Amino acid sequence: MQNRITELFKIEFPIIQGGMIWTSGWRLASAVSNSGGLGVIGSGSMYPDVLREHIQKCKKATSKPFAVNVPMLYPDIDKLMDIIIEEDVKIVFTSAGNPKTWTSFLKEKGITVVHVVSSLKFALKAQDAGVDAIVAEGFEAGGHNGRDETTTLVLIPAVKEKITIPLIAAGGIATGKAMLAAMVLGADGVQVGSRFVASEEASNHIKFKEVVVNANEGDTHLTLKELAPVRLVKNKFYNEVKKAYAEGATTEELKTLLGRGRAKKGMFLGDLEDGELEIGQVSALIHDIKPAGDIIKEMMSEFDKAKNQVSNF
Repeated sequence: MQNRITELFKIEFPIIQGGMIWTSGWRLASAVSNSGGLGVIGSGSMYPDVLREHIQKCKKATSKPFAVNVPMLYPDIDKLMDIIIEEDVKIVFTSAGNPKTWTSFLKEKGITVVHVVSSLKFALKAQDAGVDAIVAEGFEAGGHNGRDETTTLVLIPAVKEKITIPLIAAGGIATGKAMLAAMVLGADGVQVGSRFVASEEASNHIKFKEVVVNANEGDTHLTLKELAPVRLVKNKFYNEVKKAYAEGATTEELKTLLGRGRAKKGMFLGDLEDGELEIGQVSALIHDIKPAGDIIKEMMSEFDKAKNQVSNF
């Protein structure tokens, strides 16, 4: 399958694995890349020396293209960018910040730059900044999200109508049928996060993976908009946040309640009560844990089957 995304990244299938904190290490990234997609190392939960280790191990595990995701809110972002340059990473996804800050710097080094947005306004800003492609992420997505609560079904055609560079859809995509739907709406490819959380190679805790495969519709909610909007599984910590809102908590009180290391505690260490469990609404459609390569095979098989069915309408 060849289109603008497969050509841009030099991959077989237009499936990009999300660069998720505490989940997207070198094992997952290399497995996805080896299976024809684009694996992405999520640097947001890594110290600089840890990122270097993951990049080097990923290079040894795959000869295929892979990327690094860099949240621009990261406190030592300069150090991460230096490592990315030193280790000759070819593709960088930036998120959670102004794309103008790093796009020119990275492109001058010959790096392909993709920026993640949650609205048309930011998609246009990213295009103006000179990025090579855009990930437009709908409200359904897990983890940190947009404040406007625009769904993928609405966001993708809205962005497609106004931009000229390749478009990657994200948010609520875990199946081949959803992939086809996103591409019918105008996407050139899809970014898949939650489905790869429940993969054998994902670095998150097995207890968190089990929460994902046992999730039902309505088990997640977008909250903490005053800090940084995040979609969470409803657990003890979530209920404490809900109670704080009901009692009129201030932003500072919410910050205190959140504290530090909640995401690591929940997703990486497996504290299902007091940890922050970030996952998308599509978790309700994920029922098993399997190798990343099998996930990609299933998605592409379902994509082709659905495409043939639609052509018969």
